[in-house]
Amino acid sequence: MTLLPTSISLTFAMRTWWSRIKAVLLGLFVASLFLVSFYLLIVLNWSYSDGDRTGYLQKFSRKGWLCKTYEGELAMTTVPGVAPTVWNFSVWNDGVATKINGMLGKRVVLHYREYRGIPGDCFGETDYFVEGVEVAAE
Repeated sequence: MTLLPTSISLTFAMRTWWSRIKAVLLGLFVASLFLVSFYLLIVLNWSYSDGDRTGYLQKFSRKGWLCKTYEGELAMTTVPGVAPTVWNFSVWNDGVATKINGMLGKRVVLHYREYRGIPGDCFGETDYFVEGVEVAAE
């Protein structure tokens, strides 16, 4: 059986076409991986705001099915007798988490940073991440 030159060139053209498709798909995958990595690099290293909050540590726990994060609540009161405003926060640092856990029920000052646009709950359930804690002066 002899192959015609047209069938050989058709087979070669199909192989070339398929390798081009694979190259384009690989390029799209690498580009999307780069963009996602760049986005996470920017979002996790640039904070939207930072500041201090004062109140009573009401709740603190380690949560999550796969990604365990420290989550807490701070009850902020302005005037005695008025219902407190509850502020939810997350903690990345284990040392800060240990300090916070030892101060439950006390009036504290929490230094935090706000990171907006973090995808998912694997980094924390809130946008507010506490970086420091100290007991408030009465």
